[in-house]
Amino acid sequence: MLSIAHQQLSRIMRPDDANIVGNVHGGTILKMIEEAGGIISTRHCNTQSGDRCVAALARVERTDFLHPMLIGEVAHVSAELTYTSRHSVEVQVNVMAENILTGSKKVTNKATLWYVPFSLQNVDKIIEVPQIEYASPEQEEEGKKRYEAQKMERLETKERNGEAIIPVISPEEYTVGFSQSSLIHLVGPSDCTLHGFVHGGVTMKLMDEVAGIVAARHCKTNIVTASVDAINFHRKIKKGCVVTVSGRMTFTSNKSMEIEVFVDADPLVETAKGKYRAVSAFFTYISLDKDGKPLPVPTLKLETQEEKKRFEEGKVRYLHTKAKRQAEQERQQ
Repeated sequence: MLSIAHQQLSRIMRPDDANIVGNVHGGTILKMIEEAGGIISTRHCNTQSGDRCVAALARVERTDFLHPMLIGEVAHVSAELTYTSRHSVEVQVNVMAENILTGSKKVTNKATLWYVPFSLQNVDKIIEVPQIEYASPEQEEEGKKRYEAQKMERLETKERNGEAIIPVISPEEYTVGFSQSSLIHLVGPSDCTLHGFVHGGVTMKLMDEVAGIVAARHCKTNIVTASVDAINFHRKIKKGCVVTVSGRMTFTSNKSMEIEVFVDADPLVETAKGKYRAVSAFFTYISLDKDGKPLPVPTLKLETQEEKKRFEEGKVRYLHTKAKRQAEQERQQ
């Protein structure tokens, strides 16, 4: 029998969780997802004797925002351990929105997260993970396949880490330079784990804010997060660092926008270490009218060969996701 551990968090959505039309920010939901995942994985990794540890977020698989969540609804975030390797934990999370006036419920998000446990005594020491029991060998084998796939994708993503977003003087409307945006944040104690490193959920919330600004600048309408491609946490961010979160438009379809987001950390005290790329991801947004219906997205104007290359890469990701979604819908019929 699979040794299942569950964790559930619930919280009512307040006005400061949402945008100006009442849709809860995708970053707020991502932060709650990470909190639930962090609790369940840390708790599991401390069920054995030896060093006490805290599980750090290493990767978030593609996450789709299935339905919008609104102010006044209660978010129920449920997390479950589904696979363990020697040094990592897979957590699957479901998010449900409940209207407490009518009793209606809807699933808004499903996410898969990977955590790595680090010793509290030595922050560079990775702790061995207690293994869970599986209902069948097939279930364990499926988990192993997911683990190997995410490991390979993390290595491929690191190859992009040298790229930077350069400011553009007097950019033309609907170009990459016109909508690209950055946010600077000083990491404080409230942002951090017991180790003194930034919570993954805090980082994801900042990334979603920047991506949302890019999307809003491009189409000048109400925008919402539609999905987040895999978020890779390459290096930890320490308390006292200044983080620069930068976003740029990479692809537009008729009704969606893909935004690439980088997080760079700059230590204020340990300056010898220099600035480094900590996190990267692709966010997808859609444009909505006042009734919440999708609007056409202005076509992205491409000015350089690099922009054209990124656009074609984004198109491949878009078509791959579209084909995968259609295949899933056919299987369900």
